[in-house]
Amino acid sequence: MSIAKVIEVSSSSTKGIDDAVQSGLLKVATTVKNVKGAWVNDIKVVTEDDGRVREWRVNMRVNFVVE
Repeated sequence: MSIAKVIEVSSSSTKGIDDAVQSGLLKVATTVKNVKGAWVNDIKVVTEDDGRVREWRVNMRVNFVVE
């Protein structure tokens, strides 16, 4: 039998959504073992005054198996 736990994480990137998700997961993995996946709950952008995207932000739920 295995038990999984879920935590909520926010991450951002100036490069794009993929980078925001990847950098968030890599940061979580430095302190949490057995990361198995994530659900992206929310995507937000911060824009410049002219409408160009300055930063991508994601909120995600990360699940991992508890030892």
